[in-house]
Amino acid sequence: MYALILAGGRGERLRPLTDTLPKPMVPVCGKPILEHQVEWLKAGGVTDVVFLAGYRWEAIKDHFGDGDAFGVRAHYRLEESPLGRGGAIKAGFPQVPSSEDTVAVLNGDTITDETLDNLYAYHQERKSANNSHLATIMVVPMVSPYGLVEMDPSGTVTGFREKVEMEHWINAGIYLFDRAIAEELPELGDHETETFPRLAQAGRLAAMRSRSFWRSVDSFKDLSEAEDHVASR
Repeated sequence: MYALILAGGRGERLRPLTDTLPKPMVPVCGKPILEHQVEWLKAGGVTDVVFLAGYRWEAIKDHFGDGDAFGVRAHYRLEESPLGRGGAIKAGFPQVPSSEDTVAVLNGDTITDETLDNLYAYHQERKSANNSHLATIMVVPMVSPYGLVEMDPSGTVTGFREKVEMEHWINAGIYLFDRAIAEELPELGDHETETFPRLAQAGRLAAMRSRSFWRSVDSFKDLSEAEDHVASR
C-alpha cells in the first residue's frame, strides 16, 4: 500500500521550533512526528510513503532519504507554489501506481494509537456494501477545550469537569482513499471543503469512529500531551 502525507505545514504556533523545520518534523520524544507516522503506516502494511512537501522540505529529505533505514520506500512531491491540501494530494497521486486501489492519506501533524488495520477493514467493509464508496475518514470525539461547571437548578455549583467528551465527532485528518477519488480532488483548494461535502451528499463517504488516543500537534500544549502519551506507552 502507498501513503501520501501532507508534510508542508509551517506550524506558526510552534515557533521557534518551526523556524528551521517544517511542522511535521517537530520532534515528539526525540523523533519527528513524521517518523512516528511512518512507523504507524509500516505496521499497517504500507510499503511506500510519498511526502507532499514544501516549506523546509530539505529537512524531510535529509532525515528519511530513500526510506530504506525506516523500512519503507520514500518518495517526494515538492509543492513549489501553494496548492491547498486537496491540490497537494491530487498532485501526489501520479506517484501512486495504477495497480494500487487504496491509498492512505494523513495530515502530517497527527499521532494516534488507532491502527491502520482497523481503518482498512472498515473501509473495505463499506466498499463491499457500496461499490461507489470512495473514501473513509477517521473521526474522533470532540473534547471541550474548557472546563465545565455543573450546577443544580438553584444555581449552586456542584462540581467541575475537565476534558469532557462532547456529542460531536471531528475529522482526525487520517483517511483511506480509493484511487478514483483523484478525479474529485481540486487542482487548487482544500479537499475537506470542496471534495468531502460533495461525496457526503452523494453517499460516497464514510467515517470510522475511534476513541483511541489521537492528537493533532498544533500548539505547544498539544506537543506536551503527545509527548506524555508516547512516553507512557
